[in-house]
Amino acid sequence: MGLGRSAGIQAWPFGDAKAFERAITASTAAFLVEPIQGEQGIIVPPRGYLAECERICRRHNVLLIADEVQTGLGRTGRLLACDHEGVKPDGLILGKALGGGLLPVSAFLGRREVMGVFEPGDHGSTFGGNPLAAAVALEALDVLVEERLVERSAELGEILLSGLRAIDSPLVREVRGLGLFSGIDIDPAWASAREVVMRLLARGILSRDTHNTVVRVRSAPGDQPHAARVGVEEHRSVLAEIERGFKRAA
Repeated sequence: MGLGRSAGIQAWPFGDAKAFERAITASTAAFLVEPIQGEQGIIVPPRGYLAECERICRRHNVLLIADEVQTGLGRTGRLLACDHEGVKPDGLILGKALGGGLLPVSAFLGRREVMGVFEPGDHGSTFGGNPLAAAVALEALDVLVEERLVERSAELGEILLSGLRAIDSPLVREVRGLGLFSGIDIDPAWASAREVVMRLLARGILSRDTHNTVVRVRSAPGDQPHAARVGVEEHRSVLAEIERGFKRAA
């Protein structure tokens, strides 16, 4: 997504660095991107995409702003998803994990040159700087380090993704993700992602569907390896159950 003063917000194909560079004009101010698109269905860009976009931004003096509300703070097996390619954004949007599951917290981080343009009164927020939220965020960061949740996310993610990718089912078109940020692309000719999600829920497995075709797999870095393996087997069982029912109906 590109941001320009006169054109407003402009979107272009995710994962296509050349298309991004072609879209840049003299009025382009910033490039806003999710390192992995969450609500779009856990869309992982080609390796090297973010690093190339960073080089393009530097070449054209365009700010690089990473939206890591969903991918940030360990979910992908690195502290930030940008870290997988060594990318250092000019601005960083954080939320969700920053609250440690206790309280809604969000934050914007930026380089000194970026934040330095603000003067008192330029920007306001009803709950900005809330003392309780700030305390919760600091504690959540401490827990992240003390309990090695980033490293655990990488370890569990390897178990989860390798297990899901090993499932032999005609319902599965693709398994995508990094670390514990993963999704199963379901073939709509067999079932909707909602049906899969509801059957998993009946077995005590929480997940979420998006775009009617993708099951967003949920697992926490605090889980044990056994829980990740059980989760894989429950997914395998549900998919096999739907396949049998579909064949009987046919």
